[in-house]
Amino acid sequence: MSAALEQEPPEDPRAAIRARVAAAGTSFYWAMRLLPEARREGMFAIYAYCREVDDIADSDAPPAAKRADLAQWRREVDAIFAGKAARPLSRVLADVARAYRLRREDFLAIIDGMEMDAAADIRAPSLAELDLYCDRVASAVGRLSVRIFGSDLPAADRVAWALGRALQLTNILRDLAEDAARGRLYLPREYLVEAGIETTEPAAVLRHPALAGACDRLAALADQRFAEAAAAMRECPRRAMRPAAVMGAVYRQILHRLRQRGWRDLEREVKLPTSLKLWLALRHGLL
Repeated sequence: MSAALEQEPPEDPRAAIRARVAAAGTSFYWAMRLLPEARREGMFAIYAYCREVDDIADSDAPPAAKRADLAQWRREVDAIFAGKAARPLSRVLADVARAYRLRREDFLAIIDGMEMDAAADIRAPSLAELDLYCDRVASAVGRLSVRIFGSDLPAADRVAWALGRALQLTNILRDLAEDAARGRLYLPREYLVEAGIETTEPAAVLRHPALAGACDRLAALADQRFAEAAAAMRECPRRAMRPAAVMGAVYRQILHRLRQRGWRDLEREVKLPTSLKLWLALRHGLL
């Protein structure tokens, strides 16, 4: 558990959660500000939970220690849904889960995804394995999120399915160099083979002259998922989908800029200026 959350006085854990989200400076923060306060606080708690388990998976601890820490969070999830939460963050999550009828299996799916990272460095997974990973680490978050946004329609779950995958695939393309430095490579094996890349060693793949072919294929898949998410949003209450629409718009713009930059100068960071994030929030969140 993070020291910041564990040391926060029990009577006000939400203050620590808010501070953590604000300090992260993510696009998520811009989208969540569109929500009424209670729903926004709920989403901040979900973000804090995701950061907790993601930090475990990304730590330098031995795999056995990571598995033990994630197993502890499995027990925490059980406690949350059994009404026995004791930790500050867990108590907030219990309130959020009760208020918005969140599902235990979605919390556990996120841990399943973190265990995929914690067990061993992922290198060139099959498309099926990559899709499962995206469902666990991103679409499961979406399934929790759409309920907090205000919709539990089947179409809202389709938004979560497609948008979660779109966001995660964009993250994979944005973080190629960072992941390779950790010994990870999320580009699917099938796309590498199609491009004529036989190695799965991360640094070698990123140096390969045919890298652009594999990246372009994954970018096209991400774009398809963005389109599917947008179509599903049209079947949901517009107000409930505003945060999802903003997240989709921001990340689709990141994907566009990644394509413009290309796949050779991977160390050159792609970020959106604050003015553009604000415009996208206004365009997709208020109109």
